[in-house]
Amino acid sequence: MISSAEEFVRLRLSDNQDEYLRAAWDEAPIEVWLEIIDNYPDMRFWVAQNKMVPAEVLEILAEDPSDRVRFMVASKNKLAERLQLKMALDSDSSVRMRIVMNKKATHSVLIILSEDKDEEIRQKAIERLASLSKKSLSKR
Repeated sequence: MISSAEEFVRLRLSDNQDEYLRAAWDEAPIEVWLEIIDNYPDMRFWVAQNKMVPAEVLEILAEDPSDRVRFMVASKNKLAERLQLKMALDSDSSVRMRIVMNKKATHSVLIILSEDKDEEIRQKAIERLASLSKKSLSKR
């Protein structure tokens, strides 16, 4: 377990692959994640990338000014539908595209994205909706 913001930064910047992987996979108390977000803004992307980061932290990072951070949040399969819906309305098209590509994107999210102003996002959402319809029909 990662026990401090400083430890996370050290692990993330390490040349040692085992340490680097710990930054990507180890859990940390919520207080540590919040301290990293507050004190190390350049590490927010890596917090979002961590496989064990809690949903409460993803909620905060979904509001990040950096498109890159929000893109990483949008890639998380554990996003609640409420957060997926928020990301589907993001101002940055790369974030919306990432949500449409998210394998856990819900039907409601895909419906919204099927009306996106970006043609590529619209098309992908329509394809995903068609694929979901075929899957549900084959289960009957």
